[in-house]
Amino acid sequence: MSLLTISSLLITVSALFAYVNYRTLKLPTTIGIMVISLLFSVVLVVLGKFGLNSGVDYARDIIGQIEFDEALLNGMLAFLLFAGAMHIDLKELLKYKWTIGILASFGVVLSTFLMAGAAYAMFALLNINMPFIYCLLFGSLIAPTDPVAVLGVLKTAGASKDLETKIAGESLFNDGVAIVVFLSIFGIAINGDPLSAQHIAVLFVQEAIGGALFGFAAGWIVLRMLKDVDNYHVEILLTLALVAGGATGAAALHLSAPIAVVVAGLMIGNHGKRGAMSETTLQHLDTFWELVDEILNAVLFLIIGLEVILITFNGPIWIAALVLTVVALAARMFAVSIPVNLLKLRRDFHPHVIKILTWGGLRGGISVALALSIPASEQRDVIVAITYVIVVISIVLQGLTIGKLIKATSETTK
Repeated sequence: MSLLTISSLLITVSALFAYVNYRTLKLPTTIGIMVISLLFSVVLVVLGKFGLNSGVDYARDIIGQIEFDEALLNGMLAFLLFAGAMHIDLKELLKYKWTIGILASFGVVLSTFLMAGAAYAMFALLNINMPFIYCLLFGSLIAPTDPVAVLGVLKTAGASKDLETKIAGESLFNDGVAIVVFLSIFGIAINGDPLSAQHIAVLFVQEAIGGALFGFAAGWIVLRMLKDVDNYHVEILLTLALVAGGATGAAALHLSAPIAVVVAGLMIGNHGKRGAMSETTLQHLDTFWELVDEILNAVLFLIIGLEVILITFNGPIWIAALVLTVVALAARMFAVSIPVNLLKLRRDFHPHVIKILTWGGLRGGISVALALSIPASEQRDVIVAITYVIVVISIVLQGLTIGKLIKATSETTK
């Protein structure tokens, strides 16, 4: 089946499920699409148990042709991150730079080791064969909060400006850091790379710092070009080229494409909007990237819901997944509370910031994509299944209630 055919089917089904959600469930669009696609997948699997395999086989054939890790990490993610970064106020982001920086680095590393230790104990208890290095791999992919899921929820959560900046800023940067941590552990577990602090430090500087510098340079070049043009068709094309070309160029140079795109998006969304674009261009640019964001989010959450067709579950995996879902929240709480309590000595925070940052730390498609990028093995199948359960519960449970938590905590502080 051709890429065009698969893309057409995904967009068509996304639109259909969005319509059904709007008329019936009335959930936030992306979550509603995922819930409906998940229910659709479960129905197909149940029908397959009764011998009606044609629908399941057809769905598996289509979903099996989608390389989800490649599609998200090397394609959709760059556009989604750029669209999100464009709407972040750089002044507000710099005001909370230490909070965001520590959460996106120390928080990710701490969560990785907490999750790895808990997973190793749980797998041993359930007699699931999982070497500790694979537990670290699992910890690194489940540690980051997903900017795609977080930004989608924050649109309707009603968070204050400072909370929104902290949550969105952290999620935009921690996925880049988490991917570097994942790649380091991946190299040790899969490729047999040496376990050395020097190797990891070099990789971090190359990927993260190099990615930020590359994104800054690419963003600066496009900014200069935008100042010489007053035609929104050309200007939108330039931003589109910045994302596509910037992400591809960063990846080719073995730099962090997510971090590069976030930095470029911050530059265009702040310096570009203030000094390089007319009001007409601003209106069309915002509309264009909002549309790109909505379409890609819809397709992404549809695929997440449909992926259950390809995943095998059993009793021990269900037990491990449910327990580790709770552990993931606990690890998130520790990773947030330690830096926040230390930073409270020098700056003021919202009294319920730890609760909100913990509950607002949704896991999403990035975790699933990283799990799927692990080479086929018994360990990979277990990691994918558990990651999927954690992600679905996180998106549905936390995504649908974070707005209520923010509202409740806001009322108690009045």
